[in-house]
Amino acid sequence: MNFTFSSYLPTALLDNLKQLNTTTSTLIFSGDQDYANLILDHFVKYISKALEHLVILLVIYTLGCILLYWLICYSQGWWRRHRGPFRKVDIPKVKRVLIVTAHPDDESMFFAPTILSLKERDENCRVFILCLSNGNFDKKGKERRTELWNACEVLSIDQSDVTLLNATHLQDDPNTEWKVEIIAQIVLKHIEALDIQLVITFDKDGVSHHPNHCAIFFAVASLCISAVLPKGCKVLTLESVNVLRKYISLFDLPISLLMSILSWANRRVAQEAMCQHKSQLLWFRRLYIIFSRFMIINSLQEIDLEMVDLDLLENS
Repeated sequence: MNFTFSSYLPTALLDNLKQLNTTTSTLIFSGDQDYANLILDHFVKYISKALEHLVILLVIYTLGCILLYWLICYSQGWWRRHRGPFRKVDIPKVKRVLIVTAHPDDESMFFAPTILSLKERDENCRVFILCLSNGNFDKKGKERRTELWNACEVLSIDQSDVTLLNATHLQDDPNTEWKVEIIAQIVLKHIEALDIQLVITFDKDGVSHHPNHCAIFFAVASLCISAVLPKGCKVLTLESVNVLRKYISLFDLPISLLMSILSWANRRVAQEAMCQHKSQLLWFRRLYIIFSRFMIINSLQEIDLEMVDLDLLENS
């Protein structure tokens, strides 16, 4: 025997309960819809305020970067020597440029903005690369040689304009001291043979303080001091950034973008050139390609002969 509670209720009461249930369902559905609209309205307002705060934060962040940069420059005495951190050295309009590097990948990792800017300014400008070692520190010298050719091709440099040395006294090794006199002789020989009008290389800090990079600077500086460079040949060096800007590259990004000398298209070319050095693309170098200021800007400066003389005495 089936038992139902409704069988004991009057028919009129059942009809009222059914009507009440229908009305309640309608109210609940209507309430859900209003609640959903309320949530959506709050969500839109939240997103709008969040975007507004984000824009304000980015503006403050950028201004803070610029202010901090100026303060650092002033504290280091750069203000007086360079008349402000945004002073640029005009690259002379020349037809033959020699870029002196220590290892395969230096041309892409550090000097790509300069190379691309020279080519963009004058397509007839001939850029030569003198790489003083084949990067055989990890026993990948042959592989890195091919990578150098490929990278230079991306940078529109002919393979015939690239010189890669493999001298026993100039091996890729941060623990091996490169003789300044030997480097100076090699560089001078190439300057004279190629009729170079402008030499570009590292400054005394070598960007990364790599001893091989620094040795090149002192070699080129010695040529300037001894006044043996051909008449009209100028020398510019790539400015190394301070530790803060070097290791907190995200913080430095707005300044780098403001000072960038590359178009967005050329930035992609610089990144593509660096990607040709596949044997060197460890995880931290992939981050370097994305965030490093040296992939989008080169600050070039003239050599201060008085300062160089003191540096040479200290390093002799």
